[in-house]
This record gives sequence, structure tokens and C-alpha cells, in this order.
Amino acid sequence: MTIYHKIEDFLAELFPGIESTGDLDVLKDQLKRYYTYGAYEPKVSIEGDLVRIDIDTPTILNQDADYRKVVSLCDSGKFSDAKKLLKPLIDKNPSNSEYHRIYGQILSEEGNQEEAINYLIDALRWNPKNGYALLMMGNIFARYKEDLHTARKYYDQALKVNPTDHITINNIGGNLIRLGKLEEGVEYLEKAYAIEPTYPNTSLGIALAYEQLGYPLMAFDFAINCMKYAGKDERLYQVAYSTAGKLAQQYMASGSGKRVFDEYKGFLEGKYKKEIRVEEDSSLPTAAKLEFAEKYNRDYHLIKYKPQYDAVEHLMMHELVHLEFASEARAESANMLFISGAEKRVQFLRDHSNDRRKLQKEGIPEASVANYFEALYDGINLQVYNTPIDLFIEDYLFENYKELRPYQFISLLQLINEGKVAVTDKRAVSLAPRNILTASKVLNLLNAILFKDLYAVDLVKQHNPLPYEQKEAERMWAEFVEYRKDRKPGEEYEIIQHWGEDLKLEKYFELVDEEDFYNRPQTIDEVLNSAIEDPFGTDIDKNFKDKQTKKFLNNQEAIGTNMAVVMFMVDALQFFKGMSKDKIKQLAFEIAMIGTGGINPAPGNTYHVRSIPGKEFSGYHLLAYYYVSWKLAVPEMLADLRLPFDEEYKLAEMMHGGGTK
Repeated sequence: MTIYHKIEDFLAELFPGIESTGDLDVLKDQLKRYYTYGAYEPKVSIEGDLVRIDIDTPTILNQDADYRKVVSLCDSGKFSDAKKLLKPLIDKNPSNSEYHRIYGQILSEEGNQEEAINYLIDALRWNPKNGYALLMMGNIFARYKEDLHTARKYYDQALKVNPTDHITINNIGGNLIRLGKLEEGVEYLEKAYAIEPTYPNTSLGIALAYEQLGYPLMAFDFAINCMKYAGKDERLYQVAYSTAGKLAQQYMASGSGKRVFDEYKGFLEGKYKKEIRVEEDSSLPTAAKLEFAEKYNRDYHLIKYKPQYDAVEHLMMHELVHLEFASEARAESANMLFISGAEKRVQFLRDHSNDRRKLQKEGIPEASVANYFEALYDGINLQVYNTPIDLFIEDYLFENYKELRPYQFISLLQLINEGKVAVTDKRAVSLAPRNILTASKVLNLLNAILFKDLYAVDLVKQHNPLPYEQKEAERMWAEFVEYRKDRKPGEEYEIIQHWGEDLKLEKYFELVDEEDFYNRPQTIDEVLNSAIEDPFGTDIDKNFKDKQTKKFLNNQEAIGTNMAVVMFMVDALQFFKGMSKDKIKQLAFEIAMIGTGGINPAPGNTYHVRSIPGKEFSGYHLLAYYYVSWKLAVPEMLADLRLPFDEEYKLAEMMHGGGTK
């Protein structure tokens, strides 16, 4: 066999006394004496900075079976039995480095560190590249002798022997950290991580070390990295998960999220030249809310938030990103508004009339059923609108605001768990229409998939998805991924439309070009004047007409309502609000008298009511007042009027906010 040793300071660790002379002949003599085996004397030569030892050992009987038995006994903790087998093996073949290494390990486990060192030194003399022997020597000097200087000599030699052995390097770092040598331990762990960033033990070790060193943000990222690569090691995963949660809470206590929010807010104000105000509002139904300046006819945007909400800074940042996305789309004339008006609500209620009757038959009061379906309509539309945008926003925050990740982790975990309860609670599942429950669950699953992708926390199965629900969520996720890295301003609206159609919810909302929407009539007088000229609202402005007329007419045909009458009824409800029933009845009879002469809804016909001076009515306008006045004052005789506006009235009532009391 041939053994090589590098002529360096470390050689003196293996052969004490060599450092006392620089004479290479003396070195060769010393090594020759050590490696002489019985009658066999080695040949020692110098090759550059290496010393070469050639040993002509006799043929050794096959000892593999005994060696495997020794290893098995050690694994079982039967060190005494292992030593009895191992000693003869060493005597027969002292040139086997592993025999010495294992014997030294046994002695160390038994507490005999001095003898363990002797055997480990022999192991290294026979094979100076025995990485396990080098590691054990370092461990003994670090753990039992508290001699970090000598320990590092062996650790560093182990790195020289195999600079890519990340597990050995990880173990070195871990040992040093356990000894309280945090800085030294992290140095090795970071070397191991640079070699293999997917080895979870290294990430967890760095996380725990950084936690002790007072760097919770850095520690948090490494804990998450451990979770991503923990695989089937559930114990390791749970330690990392618990550590991440604890670190996130520690980091949030520093208030860094508020600083990040303020910086981003200032950036957007400078970029878009519009003030962003922030208000506390404990009455909000959600943790944070954005009010666009354009929607509220203000010269500033407003973010409201609940100060008591955990990690609310994340949701405030979320609203800022929403604002930036909308501003980017607006700059490209690509911003869209999500409209879910009263006629859509009526359609939803009609489509689920059987579900409503089913709940009423179960004894649930009609008012409670009505409120439930109103909330259901609002809730599913919010999900359809928000989910695609939220996926882009959360992905953007994760990639661009590392300092916010602990906040995002805690906040999303809470939100997804809340959503999970909404689609798995037994009572909720029994009440909800099947199609709405499925749509809601699929959209919740998408949020859970993103959370798993970002933070390696798998909440997907906890939603109890049926196979087709999970398959649909995965298909929609794949579509999101196609847009993910190169999203163009406004493309999120394409996904909203696609997913609304996929989930068969598209008839309950409408995406409208923002410029078109704000060109529509805004005040009630503008709406009424527009309705007089164009009862079906298809000629509001040229741009809108070009894009929406066909769709609008189709919707009206399907719904069967005259939107001009609806708007006139809203005006009537507003007019009659607060008026006594007797006064309304007087007006009702006066309009009825006009009606005896006929009321023509065709354009160009105008009417006047003596008790409403200064107001000119079109035919549809007067018919709307006719119906509403009798509905409010003489409802028992309403059917006798034979005015076919029952559905228009329901819609007008909703739009007005419940009608007149």
C-alpha cells in the first residue's frame, strides 16, 4: 500500500517531534520506524511537498465479515463485544485506518478520551485523509478538552481533505455551536450551506445560531429554507416550523414593518404624485382596506386599518401594492373595475332560489336566509376579484420585501386558516349551495398553494378538497404561473375573467374599463336624464357603447328588467322617503288619475304632477312613480294596476338600500 502525507505543520500533530527538525532525512527515518511492520520495512521518499510511504504488507485474510459485525455491534451500543472482535483485526492488519478509527470512537463513547486520541492518531497516520477520524479528533478537543485552537486544526484539515463534504462541515459547525462557539460554528455552517443549500440540517443550524446571535430576520429565512427541504423528516420540519413562528413574532416586535410601509408609501406618493393617507378604524370588517381616490372622488388615496390586528403591516403593504398595480394599469389605459351591481345580485338570487327555499323548509327564518344569500353573493364576488390579484401581490411582496416576510408568514397563515374554516365547517358546508362552496374552496386552495410555494407550509389537504376541486385548483395555479414572472400591467384582470368563467360565476360580475366607467353618468340627475334619452343605457358614451352595448342588451334580455324603470324607481323611493303614508296615498291617486288618460313611455312624451311642481316626467319616469306610490301606500291594490314592474322594484329596493319605511 502507498500512503501520502503533506509536509506541513499538521504533520506534527500526527507525529510529534517532527517539527523539531527541518531535516528531510530525519523525517524519512522517523516515518520509516513508525511504518515498519514485522519484517517488512517501508520505503519512504520525498516527492515535492509530499512524503510517500510504500509498504509491502503480507496478504491479509479476508476480514470483511468480522468488520461488518463490529460495525453492527457499535450501532447497537455493544461496545465491549465490538472491542473484543476489533483488537485482533488491528493486530493482524494495523495498516487499516478504519480499524483504528472505530476503536478510537468506541473509547471516546466509553469516556476514555486520551486513549481514543491515540487510536485516532494511528488512524490518521495510516490514512491522513480519513475524514471521520479528523472530525472525531476535532470533536474531542472541542467538547472534552475545550481546546478550540487544536480542534480547529483537525476541522480545517477535514475541509482540506474533502472541501465539498457538506455533511462533515455541517457537523463541525453544529458541534461548535453546541459548545457555545456561535461565531465559529456559523462560519462552518455557512461553508456547508454554500456547498449544498438544500441540506435542511444546515439551514436549521444556521437559523438557531442566528437566533441566539440576535438576527431574527436572517434566522427566519433559514428556518423557512429548512422547511422547504425537510422532506419526510417530520421532526426536523416541526422544529423548523416552530422556530419560524417564534422568530416571526420576535421580529415583528421590532416594528420594522411600519418602517417598510412608510418607505414604500413615500415612494408611491412621489411616483404617482398623489397623497396616500392612513387612518386607524377599529370598525372595519377586515384588517385593512384601500379606498381609491378615483372611486371616492378625492384627491388622495386612503388606507384604513385595524391597529389591533396581528401583522396588520403586511396587509397595509398589500393594499399599497394593489394601489401600485392599479396605477400601472391606469398608465397603460388597462385598468378595470369590478362591477357587481344590483341586477347581478338579482340574477344570483334567482339562480339559487331552490337553495333558498331549502333553507326556509329547514325552519330558518326568511330574513336570515335573505341575509345569508346577500352575504354569500358579496363573499364569492370578493373572492373571484381578489384571489388572482392577491396571488400576484403576495408573490411581489415575497420577492421584493424580504424584511416583510415574517409579517407575511404570520398574516397569510391566519387568513388561510380562516378561509379553510369557511369551507370545511360542517354547518357552513350544509348551508352553502354546492357550486358556490366548490368555487370558494378552489379559490382558497389557490391561496394555500401559493403559501406552500413561498413558505413550505402545506395547508392544502386541510381544506378537504374533492379530487376534481384539487385538480381545478392545480390547473388554475398553472395558469397563474404562466403570468407570474412577466406580468404586464392589467393582466391580472384577464385571470379574473378566466377564472370567473371557469367557475361559472361570470354572470355575477362585470369587468369594466375604468375610463368608460367614469365617463358614465354619475349623479342621480345625470342617470335620470340619460335614462330618459336612452332607457336601456346603451348610448351613455361612444367608447362605452362600442365595447358594451351588445353585452348590456343581452343581459337585459336575460334578466327581463327595464333599467330605466329601475333607476326611476330609485328616484321615487328617495322622493317618498320620510313622507307619511297618507301623503304618499294622495300622490298615488293623483298619478292614477293621470293614468286614466294613458301614460305613453315612448320618447317625446312628457307629464306633470300637480303635487310635484317643477318636475317634468317622461312616460317611464311617471310609470315608475305610479308603481312605487301604490306599492308603498296601497299595496293590496297594486296588482289591479297591471304594471309589469315587480322585478324592477325588487332591484330598485336593493339599490336604494331596503326601500322606504
